[in-house]
Amino acid sequence: MKTSKTISAVFFLFFAQNNFGQTEAKRLYGRVMEMSNPVEGVNIVNSITEIAVISDAEGNFAIDVKEGEVLLFSSVGLNPVKRIITSDDMHSESLMIKMNAEEVALKEVIVNDNTAITAENLGIIPRGQKKYTQAERQLATAGDFKPVMLLGLLGGSMQLDPLINKINGRTKRLKANVEIEKKEKNFERLGYLFDEVYFVERLSIPKENINEFKFYAVENESFCATMNSKNKTSTEFLLGELAVKYKEIIAGENK
Repeated sequence: MKTSKTISAVFFLFFAQNNFGQTEAKRLYGRVMEMSNPVEGVNIVNSITEIAVISDAEGNFAIDVKEGEVLLFSSVGLNPVKRIITSDDMHSESLMIKMNAEEVALKEVIVNDNTAITAENLGIIPRGQKKYTQAERQLATAGDFKPVMLLGLLGGSMQLDPLINKINGRTKRLKANVEIEKKEKNFERLGYLFDEVYFVERLSIPKENINEFKFYAVENESFCATMNSKNKTSTEFLLGELAVKYKEIIAGENK
């Protein structure tokens, strides 16, 4: 009888210790990833104990948990994750948590008559104000020296920047940049208005010479002015004349 009581006491202590071990809290280490990137600043909350931690720059975190408790992972722009802690989790060296970016539903885009609203229509800037390119803004900032500016010396109000830029050649370089920029824009516009077939079949320009001819055309100021006036009939007429002259030039070079 005494032996039976002793055995029962041993089993009781065994199960009590075993159950105590299962409910004992453990420091669990883990890492939060989104795709293949670690996520910093994820809030990790034990929903039972309300203990909260935040993942570091490498996505790492450490939190005390027990088996069966639930960890909640949340972060701005990511779908929340709920993880029930299992026995395997308790015995693992590190817990890997995968989070996914939220899918943002785009609102329907409605095109209406308000597309004509501009800064000019709203009165933010004056109507007809000239829009400067980057090269033109640089030139305007540098200033263009004119001899009449020397009169400013008499009143002590002469701007020195234009004179200095004139002396060191910067203004000249900036002016050249503006002209190059204009020619590049005209070159692009010419290619937009007329395709390769037009140059080959209508103007009889050899295919390998099309770009060279376009550069030749945009060197002509009268043609560029007509092209930018959006008068396509006059543009085609002048382009035809330039094509004749250009073909005469390349014919002479091939002799």
